[in-house]
Amino acid sequence: MKYTIPDIPPSINKFMGRKNVWEYRESKTLWKQLCVLYCRPKPLQPPEKARVTITFYFKTKARHDADNYQKLILDGLTSAGVIKDDDFDHVEVLCKGDYDKDNPRTEIELLS
Repeated sequence: MKYTIPDIPPSINKFMGRKNVWEYRESKTLWKQLCVLYCRPKPLQPPEKARVTITFYFKTKARHDADNYQKLILDGLTSAGVIKDDDFDHVEVLCKGDYDKDNPRTEIELLS
């Protein structure tokens, strides 16, 4: 299955060291909703073990750390019922980055 979300989640560095966690919670809720909305059709039953490839198409060629963008996507996929859980027992993740000035987006490919 392949899904496209027409946006890129914020880097979790945006939320590091902040005393106010509300902005993080709002972003997490938004990305859960986006995953539910765009990750259709979802599997009838989340696979016991899934291989997930996430490709972020950024608007600029600026440096981006791969590990800072995965969290909200994986949490969203779990909440949407696309994957069973985002722990190592249930998911293998490949994260890639690319550039598309005119169409920044997140593409998710799920293999079980």
